[in-house]
Amino acid sequence: MSVRVLVAKVGLDGHDRGIKVVARLLRDAGMEVVYTGLFQTPETVAVAAIQEDVDVVGLSMLSGAHLTLVPLVVAALRERGSDIPVVVGGIVPPTDIPLLIEAGVAGVMGPGASGESVVAAITEAAKPEHS
Repeated sequence: MSVRVLVAKVGLDGHDRGIKVVARLLRDAGMEVVYTGLFQTPETVAVAAIQEDVDVVGLSMLSGAHLTLVPLVVAALRERGSDIPVVVGGIVPPTDIPLLIEAGVAGVMGPGASGESVVAAITEAAKPEHS
């Protein structure tokens, strides 16, 4: 069974080169990838993830709004009865990682994360014990 992952850019962050590279990397690793595009809201990400029946949601955050927007995505999923795990990649200061984990995030990858570590984080989050 292939892992199905939705990758999204939430908020006003218009930097999409990295998420497109990650989407291709995940696809090349054998995953099915749904990319929602730029400027999504937490609600649109949650609805798309549920409609697409994905195993994991991956958020790319470069805007500095991760402590505001990521918990809103997790909450939007949970409010809809979904336990889809959420992972975050991008510019996240190390001091913010525990706060994201407390907010229900399954994994955080910072700048310079290797392709192998990104694939491993998504694969780990997709395991049944994380959903």
